[in-house]
Amino acid sequence: MTLGSEGGDRKVVLPRSIRKNWDLYLLVLPVVVYFILLKYLPMYGIQIAFKDFSASKGIWGSDWVGMKHFIRFFHNYQFWTLIRNTVEISGFQILVGFPIPILFALLVNEVRGRWFKKSVQSIAFMPHFLSTVVLVGMVMAFLSPSTGLVNHVIRLFGGEPVYFMTEPAMFKSIYVLSDVWQNMGFSSVLYIAVLAGIDKHLYEAAMIDGASKLKRLVHIAIPCLVPTAVIMFIFQFGTIMDIGFEKIYLMQNDLNRASSSVISTYVYEMGLLGSQFSFSAAVGLFNSVINLGLILIVNQLAKRAGGTSLW
Repeated sequence: MTLGSEGGDRKVVLPRSIRKNWDLYLLVLPVVVYFILLKYLPMYGIQIAFKDFSASKGIWGSDWVGMKHFIRFFHNYQFWTLIRNTVEISGFQILVGFPIPILFALLVNEVRGRWFKKSVQSIAFMPHFLSTVVLVGMVMAFLSPSTGLVNHVIRLFGGEPVYFMTEPAMFKSIYVLSDVWQNMGFSSVLYIAVLAGIDKHLYEAAMIDGASKLKRLVHIAIPCLVPTAVIMFIFQFGTIMDIGFEKIYLMQNDLNRASSSVISTYVYEMGLLGSQFSFSAAVGLFNSVINLGLILIVNQLAKRAGGTSLW
């Protein structure tokens, strides 16, 4: 931005790129305002993690205590349980949930019937629009020991009802598999779009050379998906310590708490239920710093390995 003066009045002259593309800048303005108001300005409150926050004194007036709340969390008897559960659920989610949308996109791309192809995509896409409450209700209904469809099938084959939702060993599998079912179709949209954008001449040339469907898949489709898959993997790995709170909390009960207690539910219990705002802020900040470190490390490794990275 440059400043000029004419007749003693200072005149603001916008850069040429802004004047030329003002409509595009106007289009992106709501997004910028959203991030400033809801993402950056709230960072002002991070300082309560280093204070004994008191609502009567306010953020600035509260006493500074430094790393007191972080040390308290590190010495908490639940610390390693929370870390282990969070990492195990997230790791299992990446291990199962990351490759399945890619595999689904590859299979859909091979379908030649247009009507059938769109029908499969629509059916797989619909669960994404279910609310978390509805999804958890469906899971509990299907797995109910008395009226659940799964236990009806078990009884049909002479087995005893299984109390799925109260078994700590089954909680992680139920959480991850239900998440894969809900989000597989939505997560595959980006990969399907990439596959649809591949130059058809590549397939035609491969067919002329006698390449089978498997070889065309291995040597054309998959290499074209790799850059997108690497970017999505970095994003997903960068949130390995950040499991969604709502679904875990709704599925949690006293009997499966040994496997379902994660950092996000602990922050809720300490912050909102226990009114320990400074302590919960410290736990949340610790979680965010770990995620930031992981995404930086994975991004650098991906850049060195294949040249594809976020920056």
